[in-house]
Amino acid sequence: MLKPSEFIETYSNAGKAKCASSAVRLLLLALLSGFILGTAGAAASTASFAFENVSAAKLINAFIFAFGLIVIIYTGAELFTGNCLIAISLLEKRVTASSMLRNLVIVYLGNFVGCALVAWCCVVTERFDLAGGALAVSTIKTAAAKCSLSFSDAFILGIFCNALVCLGVVCGVTAKSAAGKAVGAYLPVCIFVICGFEHSVANMYYIPAGLFANSIPAYAQTAAKAGVDISALTWLNFAVKNLVPVTLGNIVGGAGLGALLWSCNKNSFGK
Repeated sequence: MLKPSEFIETYSNAGKAKCASSAVRLLLLALLSGFILGTAGAAASTASFAFENVSAAKLINAFIFAFGLIVIIYTGAELFTGNCLIAISLLEKRVTASSMLRNLVIVYLGNFVGCALVAWCCVVTERFDLAGGALAVSTIKTAAAKCSLSFSDAFILGIFCNALVCLGVVCGVTAKSAAGKAVGAYLPVCIFVICGFEHSVANMYYIPAGLFANSIPAYAQTAAKAGVDISALTWLNFAVKNLVPVTLGNIVGGAGLGALLWSCNKNSFGK
């Protein structure tokens, strides 16, 4: 594996390359990343929705969803949350703030389209009919809960989440073998899923999936009979009460981790 100082050098060059990529390339790789995380979210939800034991459901979710970051690293796809580590390249003066912002905006939009398309396809192809619509109810319930978070809670949970996701990216980049990259990327993502932290890109699948499912009368009626409170489940709340604070928290968590790693390897702090 790479030494911490070697990681800083390696990632600062990678961040420079990311910022120099064309908008079309970034958008296509971001769409791929959104597709990967969207399908990981769909698989995790499908595998865990029938578990009444909360701990078991979280474990199943974590074990399956975490494969998403491994595939993203293997394919070189562009993920908004991981790209917050470009802060390292910025501190190394390999990129400008404007080029980093350009990368994040394009990738964010591509991730959203990729995830939302997966959510829409799952609904229109009746994938949520499983167990008499119980999967649809679970999906709607999850989305409604995420839209009910307070701004401060969503922001803090976003910080914790992306610190862990970016640790997964760090471990993945640091490892020199394919197996090492997989293990390094896998474990931190498992932790954030189990803890229930908030990931903006994952939410681009989970909440639209709930919104699309709730637009189907049969699913909405089944959810109502199950006692699911959908009062907070709106596109406006998705944007304002979840996506905005979670995204800001993700930026702080990811860029903050990058700055911390850079500082610890570039400054002696009295040593």
